[in-house]
This record gives sequence, structure tokens and C-alpha cells, in this order.
Amino acid sequence: MFSHPRSFNRLLRLMTRSTRILSVPMRRSVSSNAAEKIYLTTHNSQLRKIVGAASLGLAILAADYVFNEKRFFKAAQTGNVQELVKQLEAASESRRGSGESAADLRHPLGWTALMVAAANDRPTAVRELLRRGARPDLRERYAGASAAASLAGLHPLEALQRREDEFCGSMNARASFLGWTALHYAALADSAACARELLENGADPTARDHAGRRPLHYTRDPSPARELILQHTRRWEEAAAAAAAEERRRFPLEQRLKQFIVGQQAAIETVAAAVRRKENGWADEEHPLVFLFLGSSGIGKTELAKQLARYMHKDDPAAFIRLDMSEYQEKHEVAKLIGAPPGYVGHEEGGQLTRALARRADAVVLFDEVDKAHPDVLTVLLQLFDEGRLTDGKGKLIECKNAIFVMTSNLASDEIAQYGLQLRREAEMRAAQRTRPQLADVPKEKVENKPPLPPEGGDAEDAENAEETLEVSRHFKDGVVRPILKKHFGRDEFLGRINEIVYFLPFSRQELLTLVNMELKLWAEKARSRHDVELRWEGGVLGALADGYDVHYGARSIKHEVERRVVNQLALAAERGALARGAGVLLSARAGRVQLAVRRARDQRYEPLDLAAL
Repeated sequence: MFSHPRSFNRLLRLMTRSTRILSVPMRRSVSSNAAEKIYLTTHNSQLRKIVGAASLGLAILAADYVFNEKRFFKAAQTGNVQELVKQLEAASESRRGSGESAADLRHPLGWTALMVAAANDRPTAVRELLRRGARPDLRERYAGASAAASLAGLHPLEALQRREDEFCGSMNARASFLGWTALHYAALADSAACARELLENGADPTARDHAGRRPLHYTRDPSPARELILQHTRRWEEAAAAAAAEERRRFPLEQRLKQFIVGQQAAIETVAAAVRRKENGWADEEHPLVFLFLGSSGIGKTELAKQLARYMHKDDPAAFIRLDMSEYQEKHEVAKLIGAPPGYVGHEEGGQLTRALARRADAVVLFDEVDKAHPDVLTVLLQLFDEGRLTDGKGKLIECKNAIFVMTSNLASDEIAQYGLQLRREAEMRAAQRTRPQLADVPKEKVENKPPLPPEGGDAEDAENAEETLEVSRHFKDGVVRPILKKHFGRDEFLGRINEIVYFLPFSRQELLTLVNMELKLWAEKARSRHDVELRWEGGVLGALADGYDVHYGARSIKHEVERRVVNQLALAAERGALARGAGVLLSARAGRVQLAVRRARDQRYEPLDLAAL
């Protein structure tokens, strides 16, 4: 009968008290044992009836304090604060010590009581729930009757009926409300009172649902609720802009990008400068920002776009849109990008690009390998870059002037790679000349075998780590790269809408050593977590693995070199029983070969390992 032991104990205490009350008159009216027996015999049946009725009444009374999920959400739906409080107290008893607020209990289909109260315009219920710890920015998990039924193990019709009965009968129960907050529901219900309660308790008016829409999108125009949410939205945006500006001053974009991108100093500075112009109002506001990243594969083009999105939008996954343009090589695949026109299959679904931009119009959009796209797709992109807007297959206009578009391409990659290597050689020669000692007045025998001096004011380590920023000449851009781009794309207006063409050059020797070290650290962590093996290496290993660099494959060639020359040996040693859990491995380089030495779990010394002899 009872869902919790506390309720049963409460009932026993009440019944004990009632029994004592009923027994007092009986003890007072009968003094002797004989009289008491006669009295009990005569009134036995009446007494059973009285005690049974009292027990039933007490059971009903105690049951009122047992949490009932349906009554809880129904109280929020109807605004019955008294019942809501009673259910919250009962739920708090059962959840004592869990660290969770009873006011945030979720319905099996995904919503909270606060969402129910806001959707049904029940400001008193909203106020009570907030007072008792309900969080205003919890997100809805109801993604439509079919999806919700699948997650809850129900039939879709049952989920549909429960949504209408236990949430709000005036809303489309088949639609997805994924990611909605209570403020979204208050806006849709046009409830200024509920919106005020939520906003005064810290609800975020800039929160976006799964479709990328804020609560303001669902308000009526004009209405008091809209004006209220609009005021708070402006305040939040101003505060967020001020906080972002302060963070950019303390932690510039260049500094963020250098944490994740190895080398490419010139590319980072070019991108950061263009973004800074746009953010601070020193750019053309009628056009979006457009980049074209050129260079070999595996050199950091895609990673730079990802880190730019993370910096701009705080790790919001909807703020980074990646489209592989090799999937758009046919003319008819334009429909896949912007949506099929009316009357065609898939018209209601929309396009991959238009759906994503509708959710987040200020996203960072990456068109990977744009040179592989069909010319008709490039025509769509030209409209997007030129006007900052796009019309989908349904005829809906999507404004995206605040978006940042990044295209990557391998066009002219060989020419850029060779030019970059030449720049590297020239930079190394200049560095050698700067560090060469003055020998004119020094006897020859005193300088033989003497190491080169570091630059003035620095030490040897500074000299090793110093990297000169390489700049691509205007002659190379206009005389070599631009003709290749013009021949492929076939139109000057397309190239003319690109704000910055960013060149990614081959890695320097020091950058290659950094890449190898990063890759070995990654495998060392995997060896520790998966196999309880400690992996270490000597300095010469970095140089031996860096020699496997292929300028055409960039960092991917380093990754493959480590797998081929290190990980393969580790896997073979483990397969042949030479590498048990708790062991240690030391990598060393001899004559350009990477060799393994193994230290057993309880040993102190590393013993060379001959895999061929195992």
C-alpha cells in the first residue's frame, strides 16, 4: 500500500494513539475483570467495526503524504499550490540525502513541473517551485511522441495521450520540444507573470532550444511578455558582450589558437586579425567573413576552424557546422545543401546547410575540400558570401551575416609546399648567420669544435626554440596561386568575395619534434590507462621519428610513423608475452632505428628487447 517505510511508520504511530483513545472509556467504566469480560463480549463486534473504520481513515490520511507522480504534475498543471506543496514535501522525504531538489523531478517523458506550470500560465505554482529550489534553465527532453515513447518503453499513442493529459492539451504533442526551458514555454503561453517569475530567479533569456531559437522567438508581437523578455535579453547580451570583450583582452585569439595548433604562426595571425576587425565593428557588416585555407593535407586547416568556433561560441556544438564538399559533386546535390523545392521528395526535411544555419545563424561553417564541389553548389555559396543570406527549398530566407565561413582546399598544395620549404631553408640560413661567431680576430685553433653562440640576449634553448614568422610574398600569391584558383573555380567574383586567403606552410624541424612528442605522449597515456604500461623515450627518438615526415601528408605522416615504428613493436611484444601489466618500456634510437628496452614490474633496470628472437 505504501511506497516508503516512513509512511508506514507514521501510520503505525497514528493507529497506536487512536487505540489508546478508544480504550480509555472502557477502562474507566469497568472495574473488575468479570465485568470487563462481559463488556468486551457484548461489544466485540462494535469495537472491531470502530477500530477497522479508524484504521481505514488513518490509512487514507497517511496516504495523502505519499508522493504521487501524477498528482504532482497535475497540481503544477492546474496551479493547485496546496497539493503541490504536499507532494513536494512527500518527495523531499523520499529523496532526503540524495542532493537533488524534489522540485526538479522529471516526468518519465522528459519534462519538469516548472515547465508544466509555465506552459499552463500558473505563476503561483511557478513561484512556489522556484522558492523550493527548481532550476529555471533545465532543458526539456521531450522530442515528440515517437521518440519519447521509444525512450520510455511506451506505445507512441500512450505517449501522445500522456503529453496532452499531463502536460498541456493545447500544444502539439507530436512536435519536438527538445532543449526548451520553462521560459520558452512561458513565452509560447504568452504568460508575462510566469516569465517575470522565471527571469527574476535567474532564467537565461538567451538560451537556445534544439532548433537554435531563443524564448523571444515564440512570443507574440506585440505583447507584455515579449517586451519583458526583450528587455532581459538585451541586458544579458550586453553583459555577455562585456564579459567576452574582457576575456579577449586577457586571452587573445592568437593565444588560444597556439595552444592547439602547432606552428602556422602567419595563418593564426591572419585569421585572428580578420576576426578582431569583425568583432570590434571595423568590418563590413553587410557581408559575412569568408576565409579560404590553402595547404597540404594534415597541416592544421580543419583544426584551426574548429578552434575558432570553440573560441567564438564557448564549445557550443551547434556553432560549428562542417560540410564535406566531396558529397556535393553532382548537380542534383544542390538540393541536399539547401533543400528540395516544393513537390519533390524530401521537401519538408530541408537542406543540411539551411537547417544548421536556421539553428545558429552566427555559426562557424566549414566547407571542407570546396574544390570538389559542383559549380552549381559554388553558385549557391557565392550568393551566401555576397549577400549574407540564403533561401531554402521552402522559400524561407535565412539571414547569416554574422556567420564565419571557412573553405579548405588542396589546390596548389604542391606549389605551396615547395615554396614553404624554400622559405624554411632561407630562414635557417639567416638564423645560422646570426648565430655564427665573429672569427676574424680569433685564432683558428681556439674556435675549432666550438658550438655556435646563441642570439644576443638569449640562451641556447631560446635559440633552438626561436622561430621566424614566414610570410608568403605577393609575387607568389598573384603569380602562382591565383592563376591555379582562377582556372579551377572559373570566376573572379567567387574569389573576390573571399576576405582572406590563408596559407599553411610545411612544418619546421622544431615543429616536427613537437608533433612527435605530442603523439608519443598520447600513446603513453593510452598505454598507462589500457595496459598499465609506462612508456618513456630518449631525446634521439624524436628526431628519428621526425625523419618520417612527408610534406604532402603533414601531421598525419607523423601519426603513421609513430604507429608503424613504435606501436607495432609494442603490440608485438605484448602478443609474445614480453610486455606484461605493470611493466615499463624505454624507447631509444640507434642508427635511425627505434629500439625497445623493457623493465619488468619489480625490476629497476631496463633490458633490451630483441623481438626477432622471441
